[in-house]
Amino acid sequence: MPLEPATFLDSPLRPSRPKLLILIVAYHAETTIRDVFTRIPHALADQYDTEVLIIDDASRDETFRQACNVRSEGLLPFPTTVLFNPVNRGYGGNQKIGYFYAIKSGFTFVALLHGDGQYAPECLPDLVRPLKDGEADACFGSRMMTNNGALRGGMPLYKFVGNKILSSFENWMLRTSFTEFHSGYRVYSVAALKQIPFDLNTNDFHFDSEIIIQFVRAGLRIVERPIPTYYGNEICRVNGLKYAWNVARSVVTARTQELGLLYDRRFDLAEQDRGNRQYQLKLNYESSHSFTLQAVPPNSRVLDPRGIPFAPLTRPPDSRPHNQGRYVSLAERCRSRRLS
Repeated sequence: MPLEPATFLDSPLRPSRPKLLILIVAYHAETTIRDVFTRIPHALADQYDTEVLIIDDASRDETFRQACNVRSEGLLPFPTTVLFNPVNRGYGGNQKIGYFYAIKSGFTFVALLHGDGQYAPECLPDLVRPLKDGEADACFGSRMMTNNGALRGGMPLYKFVGNKILSSFENWMLRTSFTEFHSGYRVYSVAALKQIPFDLNTNDFHFDSEIIIQFVRAGLRIVERPIPTYYGNEICRVNGLKYAWNVARSVVTARTQELGLLYDRRFDLAEQDRGNRQYQLKLNYESSHSFTLQAVPPNSRVLDPRGIPFAPLTRPPDSRPHNQGRYVSLAERCRSRRLS
């Protein structure tokens, strides 16, 4: 008797779903971490293979114990990992750990959430959606998109004014039009994170501004969505003047590099720098460039040190009449080694 075909062969294969990592950075958040965790919408499991990663940055209170208790109680339909840093790595350092975790684990998107409850987990579906729909490489929650919404939510007036002034300065320097640069509620495409050297950024609070600069200079797409503002009794650990100075310095550095006046490896990824408008190849007469290219034997492999400013000696094959050597980017080699 011939065997009946197995039923699963007649059933369509389940399409793979995007993988979403919810990264919760926490420091002295023993009174808020449970609330943040339990407010994450269960409906995310319907559209994404979701995982939660909580990183306690060497808190001296019960944050880590509370996070472990919440995980063991199984309050969410998502697998949850809780990590503890034995040494404080800083706000930016925590993000680096989480983003490398997302890259290594093959996630599609990674959402940044704070353990102090300042940002509403209920907004996660709205922030992830533009990435899922292919509209953006990053989506930022903005408290400034609603008129006076930040003030009504309890943002102190001095922070509101400072946020406005600093964001306006950053928009002017970067030629952007974001409503806010200083929200810590964000969702990134992991594929986009692979394209930028975020590991070179600061471990301090202005990590958030430096990664915006990198996205802008790399030509990656950023959209904003409105989020509510909530200020409770959490302790602010940001030195406002120091933070403003560091943000301004990073933006000025990036802008000055664009003008060809200095160099910083963090911001050496701009599509606007391709072809290096500030320093052109000298190939039509005797020069160090023409001598160097003529000295390369045919079929050679040349390592191009892209980390050196103003050294664009790599050219496409059709513009290399003297040899057919293969040119390898040092920056690409280092970047692939760093991510592998």
